[in-house]
Amino acid sequence: MKKIVMLALAVSTSLAAAQTVRVGMAYDAGGKADKSFNQSAYDGAARAAKQLGVQTKDFEPSDPSQNIQGVRSFAKEGFDLTIGVGFANNASISTVAKENPDLYFGLVDDVSTAKNVASLVFSEEQGSYLVGYLAGMNSSTGVVGFVGGMDIPLIHKFEAGYTAGVKAANPKARVVAQYVGTTPDAWNNPAKAKEIAASMRGRGADIIFAAAGGSGGGVVDYIRQTQCLKAAQLPSGVKFASDNFKNVAKSAGYKAACAGNTRPMFFIGVDSNQNYLGDFDKNPSTLNHGLTSMLKRVDNAVYALINDVKTNKFKGGERRFGLKDGGVGYAVDGYNKALISSAQVAKVEAVKARIISGAIKVPTK
Repeated sequence: MKKIVMLALAVSTSLAAAQTVRVGMAYDAGGKADKSFNQSAYDGAARAAKQLGVQTKDFEPSDPSQNIQGVRSFAKEGFDLTIGVGFANNASISTVAKENPDLYFGLVDDVSTAKNVASLVFSEEQGSYLVGYLAGMNSSTGVVGFVGGMDIPLIHKFEAGYTAGVKAANPKARVVAQYVGTTPDAWNNPAKAKEIAASMRGRGADIIFAAAGGSGGGVVDYIRQTQCLKAAQLPSGVKFASDNFKNVAKSAGYKAACAGNTRPMFFIGVDSNQNYLGDFDKNPSTLNHGLTSMLKRVDNAVYALINDVKTNKFKGGERRFGLKDGGVGYAVDGYNKALISSAQVAKVEAVKARIISGAIKVPTK
């Protein structure tokens, strides 16, 4: 009898293992630890592994030409779902999906023509509009920056929404924009982004939004080193018009480096909540340099897709995530709550409601 019970348990265990959903994650340039776009996708897959009991396996290419190898390896192993993170994976996902019509695939940030691919795309311009609105309200100089990663239409959406939001909050404000590059290397070149941030500070920009993947770390590093703008260093035609953060507690290090007539510099994070990266003195109660972050909930979209496969509800085709369904947004937390007043939050929420209702049409280019 004991042998029969043990045999039954072994059979049920093997059946359960056979039924476990396996998900392959093929990441974009920069890798899953970029603290931004890829990491958001990774977080969604990790949450699915923990909460849904699926198995996940990662593929991080050292070169874009390797993408198809990774995607094809998942298909050969019979993975139930393979997700390509980033538009650069479109060709690989589409090709392998057509070769394996019995398997499911997902693509983040682009639309595939293959019927068995769920294409997860976002209204990035909407979230960018909101963080642009916050930048417009809080810039002390009326000059703000935008650092894009790869010069492509997808990132132009971020720039267009951001610029429109800045102008809506402050019609006199000026947006200085520059891209890191025109190849996938642009997502992982923080040194170049740092140079761009320096040039923008030289033009009077005190808030810089970086939609540049891993390259955005260069902007954060530059602001960590400089911390503020000094009146004596402002270019001709630029002057301090406001001082929204004069009553925010500041560290001794900041006071020493930024004594006199100065204003703090800020970055705006992207995709994941990067506000914590602005806590340069490891004390959230003092001035932090992450004004906010434009949230792109790749994690939620990836989790939802995996859950669909787990519950046999997979559907191919385009799925768009915007403000209405929480696909994009902005971050207010313990790191930046002293920077953004409740009155400002109320204004941004009112703008958000108007975008959702269609009263505000946010440009995409």
